[in-house]
Amino acid sequence: MPSPTMTKTQLLTELAETLQTTKVIAGQFPDQLTAIAYREAKKKGDRKGRNPAAGESIKIPAKTVVKFGVGKAAKDAVLGAK
Repeated sequence: MPSPTMTKTQLLTELAETLQTTKVIAGQFPDQLTAIAYREAKKKGDRKGRNPAAGESIKIPAKTVVKFGVGKAAKDAVLGAK
């Protein structure tokens, strides 16, 4: 039975074929996407918030966590639109 997961090589092969380019150039896409996400995460600054108990303004420190979420369109494509 074939594996239900796609390897990086398989992904790059399909990406290269779809974009009509080489695997080398297709391989730059995920690397650049990751680099952009890391760069943008570093730009996050502190934000203002409010202490609900005291009502005073507080400074909330920035988090440097990179998160990727699955959008509604991707969920609908995989699970089927309801």
